[in-house]
Amino acid sequence: MKDALKDFIHYITVERGLAENTISSYQRDLKGYLFYLEKVEEVTELERVSRVHILHYLKYLKDKNQSSKTLARNIASIRAFHQFLLRDGVVTHDPSVHVETPQGERKLPKVLSIEEVEALLQAPKGDTPFALRDKAMLELLYATGLRVSELVNMNLDDVHTTMGFVRCLGKGKKERIIPMGQYATNAIEQYLQKGRPQLLGKNASDSLFLNHHGNRLSRQGFWKILKKLATDAKIEKELTPHTLRHSFATHLLENGADIRAVQEMLGHADISTTQIYTHVSKSRLTDVYKQHHPRS
Repeated sequence: MKDALKDFIHYITVERGLAENTISSYQRDLKGYLFYLEKVEEVTELERVSRVHILHYLKYLKDKNQSSKTLARNIASIRAFHQFLLRDGVVTHDPSVHVETPQGERKLPKVLSIEEVEALLQAPKGDTPFALRDKAMLELLYATGLRVSELVNMNLDDVHTTMGFVRCLGKGKKERIIPMGQYATNAIEQYLQKGRPQLLGKNASDSLFLNHHGNRLSRQGFWKILKKLATDAKIEKELTPHTLRHSFATHLLENGADIRAVQEMLGHADISTTQIYTHVSKSRLTDVYKQHHPRS
């Protein structure tokens, strides 16, 4: 069974080109699944796995108080694994076919108001290399809806300030082109002229955003910067590295953007993922109505 898992991981890595985090998630889920089959169900051959075994495993996870989201992710991993085994001729049946995915409540992403975004964007003060870098990163995130991993992995040739767009590789190494506004363009140009050269020093690097050593800024490094800037901006809401991405999508839809265009800019494979932001917009409209309508 371990060999089958290795073959599956090779398949999703090389043939499907999935993102590193997605691959790690599949591997973690399936290791737990195969361990359970072998140690609890005493099943050592994949051909012997049945729907009942999968249901037992899901009950085992549920008894450990795993969330509906975790259960759904595990089912997706197990289903992809068994489909691969069947397609590769390792087994003659797929026991996951009639296993249903639990319908859990989907939490609405937290977003900032336009005023809070403005306060955050104004938080980097002065014209030090760090302030120019932080300003450019925040403006770019809010202007494009990039994932933080996409932001920190950007290189110099991914940004085209004269044309007003950025190019990025998203999940599954899919390339997308995203327009950016004048604020982001100006902030990046200022950073490239007056900030990045000082951070780079004598190093040689193609990375767009650099740390104090002149190397590529990490996700953890960005997270620390964001927390400090949120404090400086006196934002009391809980912020995550994804908050500006959520705010980008929500504010576009609130102002009449086409959902298909937002889907493309976010790099969502399925529009149902983008539709969560329409629920956020409706929720915010309801809050505004309750606060301001005299007969609410």
